[in-house]
Amino acid sequence: MFFFDPTYMLFMIPAFLLMIITSWYVNSAYKKWSRVQAQSRLTGAQAAQRLISTGGMYGVQVQGVAGNLSDHYDPRNKTLYLSQGVANGASVASLAVAAHELGHAMQDAEDYFPLRFRAALVPVVNIGSNLGWILIMIGLLLRFTEIAWLGVLVFAGGAVFALATLPVEFNASSRAKQLLASTGIIQTEEEIRGVNHVLNAAALTYVAGLVTAILQLLYYVMLVGGLGGRRRG
Repeated sequence: MFFFDPTYMLFMIPAFLLMIITSWYVNSAYKKWSRVQAQSRLTGAQAAQRLISTGGMYGVQVQGVAGNLSDHYDPRNKTLYLSQGVANGASVASLAVAAHELGHAMQDAEDYFPLRFRAALVPVVNIGSNLGWILIMIGLLLRFTEIAWLGVLVFAGGAVFALATLPVEFNASSRAKQLLASTGIIQTEEEIRGVNHVLNAAALTYVAGLVTAILQLLYYVMLVGGLGGRRRG
């Protein structure tokens, strides 16, 4: 229903374009600095192991995972999953990505509140992403404003999750930059610039995700608000 509404496209086309641009920028930054070998000659996996030892996080494991830039940290089993390109690559980009994910492991070990808060939102978002638009549709079809607004409220969880993600990701990147520099894994101004480029580009994807979530939420607010205006008329 909503996807054929021209007004929906007015809201979402800017978001789609922003996501495309940020995705291109991330891939461009990663490819550029994947061609620059770090003077330390450490691979992403080796750097992660060194940082784990340096930080005393001996319960954290490092494993490979399929895919490109599919790297992530899973707090459930305290495992850092690195894609093949990052795990086996000795590039500035590989070090940046590996250290960023280890930043999440550090957050987990320190019981970092924004990380816990985001994790607590996951079941709410999983339910809300499906239930929200259903309630909105039912409310619009039956012209029950209260149900439609309830759907908007439930759907808003996605925007809250996107907002909560920003401090988690920004903090992990900040930790990564500090870790790589303080341990000597990156040594030159060029390497520092490369790490900053890769991680700052990745951060933009989360900003784009937040903008997308807000625009979609505003579209539903406009729809339901219009329903209320018509009922009063």
